[in-house]
Amino acid sequence: MPSHLSADRPAAQPPGRGSVDALITQARRLKGDVDAVRRDAQDDGSDPQGRWQRALYDLALHQLSDLDEHLAQLRDGPAVLAPAAPPPVEQAAPTAPRRGSLLSRVGSAEWNLLTDEASWSGELYQILGRDPAAPPLTLDELPAVVLDEDRPKLTSMVTDCLVDAKPIDGEFRVLRPDGAVRTVHMMGEPVLGTDGSTASMWAVLRDVSELRRSQRVVSESRDSLQRHRHHAQTEHRLAVELQEAVLPPWLGSPRLPRQGPGRGAEGSSETLDLAARYLPSSASTLIGGDWYDALPLADGDMLLSVGDLTGHGVAVTSGMATLLGAVRGMAMAGTAPGQLLCWLNQLLHATAQPALGSTVCCRYRPGTRTLTWAQAGHPAPLLFRDGTGRRLSAPDGVLLGATSGAVYEQAEETLEAGDLLVLHTDGLMPGHDSTAAVNRLLDLAPRLAGARTAQDCLRLVVEEFGETERENDACVLVAKVTA
Repeated sequence: MPSHLSADRPAAQPPGRGSVDALITQARRLKGDVDAVRRDAQDDGSDPQGRWQRALYDLALHQLSDLDEHLAQLRDGPAVLAPAAPPPVEQAAPTAPRRGSLLSRVGSAEWNLLTDEASWSGELYQILGRDPAAPPLTLDELPAVVLDEDRPKLTSMVTDCLVDAKPIDGEFRVLRPDGAVRTVHMMGEPVLGTDGSTASMWAVLRDVSELRRSQRVVSESRDSLQRHRHHAQTEHRLAVELQEAVLPPWLGSPRLPRQGPGRGAEGSSETLDLAARYLPSSASTLIGGDWYDALPLADGDMLLSVGDLTGHGVAVTSGMATLLGAVRGMAMAGTAPGQLLCWLNQLLHATAQPALGSTVCCRYRPGTRTLTWAQAGHPAPLLFRDGTGRRLSAPDGVLLGATSGAVYEQAEETLEAGDLLVLHTDGLMPGHDSTAAVNRLLDLAPRLAGARTAQDCLRLVVEEFGETERENDACVLVAKVTA
């Protein structure tokens, strides 16, 4: 492109070769650093945030590659086209330049308004995919290679430049002869004659197709991440609302209600002091399928249960609510714990979306202080008495939903006034280490013996295991025999 001169100022001199080489070295070093960080950021494409971060790395590399090539072109000057010789009769058409190559990125042109002549650099021919032997397009011919919807934009930019002497800075898409569509960023200025009128127009045209593609990927990845976060927030809110609607919102120490006259000791309102807590995971924003429950039954007995349905999210919380509803319904109908778990296993095994669950189900009779219980692959209840604790011997029982037709045995334990019963799910310790959790609970026996209420006992348990620093969610149910 010929050097352009305004009427009142000479063209700026290009920077020295040494200073440009230093900039190229810095750009390449930065590019290498970014590429190394990108390679270290492993992403399998399943995480929206990981895809967004990967797209940003790719965009940064595209921009640094462009900067490297632009500086190299600034140092070496525009490519000079050799005179085109007529091709042999059988010669194939020239292939398109390699995408991203130096000669396909930045070109320049100048249009002389006085002579209606145009001058293009070799790079511009390659950007537009035109035969270097063909004459350059005039300003009137240039819109012919631009997509229909972008022509008004190009016409407006050129008109403003020629008529109002406004600089050109805009983008449009061109259709190459090979059918490829490329996005071109055009920057230019009018060149004034001695009389102050516009004598010519020069422009630098840059192929930004790959850059814009990378930017679209970043934008789409960001939108996907935002949708994923919104979906996760909505799912978390729904799961929390469902969980709160199902689990008893105990803030004090509920008691068994009075059963009316003639019920004897079973009608006492102070046979059990209860407290329970759901402990959410700090490692996940999703709600799990852990539950606790205590339900006074029609015959004066008390249902105590804790359990865990595998998974997280609304579907699991909904499944937990269904399972808990079945437990309550069968217990209210008088079903013994062992048989209750048999039917619960069949229910879970027959669901459209198979899942696994664990639970311990207890039926407490206040009149005889008898605890009848069964378990399905779940930690056994812990019994604390006189400052010591032990784990109850568990009857046989496999995970719910693991196999059809499973049989669940029952066990009985006679409690005493002052006894403390602790039921828990297996998320108290990292890695679902049930044995370690049980040992830590049993170590609390002396402190639990000095606690006056079930709430005080629960507070000691929560303090021991931490209420916020948790890998998994868990539930704890404490029942203190008061009479």
